[in-house]
Amino acid sequence: MPTNEPSNRKQLRVAFLLSDRFTLSAFANFVDVLRLAADDADKSRQIHCEWAVLSDDMSLIKSSCGVSIRPDTRLRNAGHYDYVVVVGGLMGERAALSAESIAYLKRVATEGTSLVGLCTGVFILQEAGLLQGYKTCVSWFHHQEFIDRFETEEPVSDQIFVVDRNRLTCSGGHGTAHLAAFLVQRHIGQAAAIKSLNIMMIDDAMSGERPQPATFSSNKAKDPLVKRAILRMQQNIELPKTIDDMAKEIGIGRRTLERRFLADVKETPHTIYLTLRLERALVWLRTTNEPILEIAIACGFCDVAHFSRTMKSKWGMTPSQYRALETKIKA
Repeated sequence: MPTNEPSNRKQLRVAFLLSDRFTLSAFANFVDVLRLAADDADKSRQIHCEWAVLSDDMSLIKSSCGVSIRPDTRLRNAGHYDYVVVVGGLMGERAALSAESIAYLKRVATEGTSLVGLCTGVFILQEAGLLQGYKTCVSWFHHQEFIDRFETEEPVSDQIFVVDRNRLTCSGGHGTAHLAAFLVQRHIGQAAAIKSLNIMMIDDAMSGERPQPATFSSNKAKDPLVKRAILRMQQNIELPKTIDDMAKEIGIGRRTLERRFLADVKETPHTIYLTLRLERALVWLRTTNEPILEIAIACGFCDVAHFSRTMKSKWGMTPSQYRALETKIKA
């Protein structure tokens, strides 16, 4: 149990605010890097750094997987921390954090404390007005949802984390371990950061600029530039960009982009983009009852006829035939 007032021996002091139905893996990866860097041996003592889970009422906080965490310290008893980390999770109608927690975040931000958003914790900070004017990292999976909710914002969704002055935001997943290692290296040293990641069987510390892992399964990209382009494709399914525009956004010529794709995944950017849109359409056909016209439009096709022709050419069946086959398999 950490003390309320951090010792002068602590080089890194971190507090956590866990949202309702928070992502357990994001919290666990981050805090485990701290745990492994905090001690000189293997006893998990908080020597070099300390951490605490804060709460306004000390009730158990349930994660999205059902595992609950008991807070350490009440907000009113919280000491000074270098970073306050907001761990997001499932988004729904219920408030992710209490009004008291949001007020605490605003107060410590005014005092100059650095704020960290993990996973959908970025949404919580943005909703509270604490990321305005800051470059913000969001998972590619939540990219469109972020834009829909915050229309004037343009998040970064092709990096694992972003550090902009005293705001640090992370896409989630294993990226939280790399962000924690970045902080350990900043405050304690590179050796401690490497030690933590090695014990967690993570080979190398990644900088924030590393591209987020893509979901594209047919061709596993290794070239970081190709990965970044694929992420942009995934973020622009409904309104596909031209390959020329995508190359320009990345900062290279179209022919260079095409050469990098052919060398890495043996396909052109156009072919990969079309496959991504069709794969997204298959998910919709398989998991929803949405009309085929709505699915076609959501996946960047102008009408049902265009969607049907493209899918028939690519996979030998129309959307209606695929949905009928899936229904028969489930029956």
